[in-house]
Amino acid sequence: MKKIIVLDSGGQYCHLIANRIRRLGYYSEIKDLTTPVSELQEAAGIIISGGPHSVYDKNAPEYNQDIFQLDLPILGLCYGHQLLSQSLGGEVVPGKIKEYGITEMTIKPDPLFNSLEPQQTVWMSHGDTVCTLPPRFKIIGSSDDCQAAAITNGKYYGLQFHPEVTHTKQGMQMLENFLNLCNIKKNWNMDSYLNQELEKIKEQVQNKKVFLLVSGGVDSVVCFALLNKALGKENVLGLHIDHGFMRKNESQQVQETLESLGYDNLIVKNYEREFLNALNNIYDPEEKRKIIGNLFITVKDKALAELNLNPEEWLLGQGTIYPDTIESGGTKNSALIKTHHNRVDIITELIKQGKVIEPLSQLYKDEVRELGKKLGLPSEIISRHPFPGPGLAIRCLCNNEELKNFPELEVQINEEIKPLQAKILPIKSVGVQGDSRTYAHPLVITGEADWKTLEKISTRLTNKYPQINRVIYLISGNIDNLQLNKASITKERLELLRKADHIAMSILELYGLSEKVWQMPTVLIPINEESVVLRPIYSTDVMSASFADLPLNVVREIAREIRSLGISAVFYDITNKPPGTVEWE
Repeated sequence: MKKIIVLDSGGQYCHLIANRIRRLGYYSEIKDLTTPVSELQEAAGIIISGGPHSVYDKNAPEYNQDIFQLDLPILGLCYGHQLLSQSLGGEVVPGKIKEYGITEMTIKPDPLFNSLEPQQTVWMSHGDTVCTLPPRFKIIGSSDDCQAAAITNGKYYGLQFHPEVTHTKQGMQMLENFLNLCNIKKNWNMDSYLNQELEKIKEQVQNKKVFLLVSGGVDSVVCFALLNKALGKENVLGLHIDHGFMRKNESQQVQETLESLGYDNLIVKNYEREFLNALNNIYDPEEKRKIIGNLFITVKDKALAELNLNPEEWLLGQGTIYPDTIESGGTKNSALIKTHHNRVDIITELIKQGKVIEPLSQLYKDEVRELGKKLGLPSEIISRHPFPGPGLAIRCLCNNEELKNFPELEVQINEEIKPLQAKILPIKSVGVQGDSRTYAHPLVITGEADWKTLEKISTRLTNKYPQINRVIYLISGNIDNLQLNKASITKERLELLRKADHIAMSILELYGLSEKVWQMPTVLIPINEESVVLRPIYSTDVMSASFADLPLNVVREIAREIRSLGISAVFYDITNKPPGTVEWE
């Protein structure tokens, strides 16, 4: 069967490219950059993904140069664009201006851009740039800060931007135009995937049973339904762990919802004390994630023992989806963004031993939701906002450092954004820039401005200043005299965050906005006693996202209610992804 091969350079969006190709109805596979040409015989075309490296570095990923001798259409994206250019005689250098986020560019007539207007909105995430084209190549697209944003020699194409992300407005049309150049017929859909996956599950499990950790989120519930369909309820047992980091009444709701669907093979266990004790005086976000991930396995084994189940007769099931793997540095050339709870070392070792089954590991969230519909799950489950396995523990920021000030940088930024004002917060959050992890400071903006203006400022400042990977907007409160408190995970802080989250989600639901946004984390930060950050986003696949421009009157109502809890200030995250991840930790 003819297919599109995606060669993995380690980029955060590598699998998203394959996902997009499948969404267009074509079969695609991901292979390593070093794949021999003999394994590419069924390829109708090749796409080289982005990646976190520079092509001129000594540690740049190895690749098979013979791929550029193939008589096949090749599309290089971001790092792939730079690799193609350098390999064919061009030159790549560090860019004078790094681009992360939405960019406007002008394109020229070309088969790759059929049916497209000359002005295009695209998504950039790069620091390097092609300064000299390979022989016989020409420029077919440019932005203000990237002259060679799109190039071709008529057979090979290089795009510095990412057509696979939703923020490139006409990206899917560009990909479909490339597929037309590959002369391949449509040959993939979710029905065929479901049938194949049911058979794969039976083959992998054989005579064992599956013990699945069910958080209650979309991924784990769809996984639970899929395993039940493949193996029967008598061979699947779901365990919901109430670790004390759930939202208000959430564990009870998870149990009631699944029981109403006929899944009586779910048990709920409370291990709040164990998790709280393990996180006492832990401040580093990566350490928190790893402790939680390892403790999940410890309490899983404890539950097995309490139920008198033989561990040798059971596989561990997980609702892992592809972003969990790629952001944990789980492919050969990818960078660590954050360690997901289902990708700690003990899980990795169990996977090597063949003791873990992850039926959704090659899917994105939008595909998981489509699969859930095929399995007959109701919309209230499928459309539910994503909620991370570690729950509120990674939305309750901790601190054990002294207050740091950035007076010179703040003066410089304030000159740039007059009449608005800015201040750098003395805490850090995780970001992703150029397919790599950043751990930097959020910048607070105060003053009157609309969302569009704030978005432009956010993109410009995070591109320009490496000390900043996130920009937030003050909705309510005062930050004239910043205080940074020592804080770790406590039951009291979690309860405060739980109340703030419940207020935010209830008001969102009241105004009919909960389905408009993909997700809205509420984050507790130890600034001026306690402060809260609202992080609503628009997304389809969570690999890229834009902050949600909710009505300001609704946002202010949420802030007013949250302030009544004794919260010092409420901020609104106006950072797209990249450069800011969805969660702060």
